[in-house]
Amino acid sequence: MHSADRPFRSVLYIPGSKPRALAKAATLPVDAIIFDLEDAVAPDEKAEARETLAETLRHAEYGPRFRIVRINGADTTWGADDLAAIAPLAPDAILLPKVNGPDDIAAAASAVSDNTQIWAMMETPQGILDAARIAHAPGTGGLVLGTNDLAKDLGCRDRADRLPLMTALQTCLLAARAAGIPCIDGVFNAFKDADGLRAECEQGRDLGMDGKTLIHPAQVEIANAVFAPTPEEVDLARRRIAAYDAAVAEGQGVAVLDGRIVENLHVDSARRVLARMDAIAALEG
Repeated sequence: MHSADRPFRSVLYIPGSKPRALAKAATLPVDAIIFDLEDAVAPDEKAEARETLAETLRHAEYGPRFRIVRINGADTTWGADDLAAIAPLAPDAILLPKVNGPDDIAAAASAVSDNTQIWAMMETPQGILDAARIAHAPGTGGLVLGTNDLAKDLGCRDRADRLPLMTALQTCLLAARAAGIPCIDGVFNAFKDADGLRAECEQGRDLGMDGKTLIHPAQVEIANAVFAPTPEEVDLARRRIAAYDAAVAEGQGVAVLDGRIVENLHVDSARRVLARMDAIAALEG
């Protein structure tokens, strides 16, 4: 399944240095895993974490879960060694931190096989301003919002409505949609606050995000539920398609359903809802 067609409701960060966490990840109902060698690993554990993760990826089975490895930046002591160790293992994607422009993508893309995409952490002001070129760079497979680092660099306030980050969120989403690649929302830090997580997932979903990056397994259930079509949405999609097909059969270009006009664009959206539901069912099956 191409990354643009598959679900990314829940994208869970797992420290590459913790064997127990790496093993548990294979049992969790997540759509994707980010095996993290960057922020989740202390500097003096970087080399060991790289070896631990490489050995895990050689032998562990993660089923249909999309496997993403976040390496350290090319400007760090560990970045080049991370890329050299992970690229031959052909994960589904390698995630680059603090991407500032398409040159960052090109440098990494030249080191991986055609089966491995390069994903970009969008977490710097320069990266946000260059989001369109990053998203369209050859090899780019997805964008991931790094809202914590971005908020730090912007100096903005932490607000439940995320208004100070809205320009950045929507800029990345526009870039991803123009390039036809997934855009994954940033993390929700208060992992014990289920109501807060649900509200932020709903906001991201309503903006158009494909899913949510998560920092704790307890967050998976809510993200999976929020970013999946509801039964009501699936029912409406089916009825819109049926109504439009009936209208076309009668020589009409539009239909009326529940007092609302149904045009071809609504049918396209309805088909995407059904395709997303089918993709989720295939992944979970």
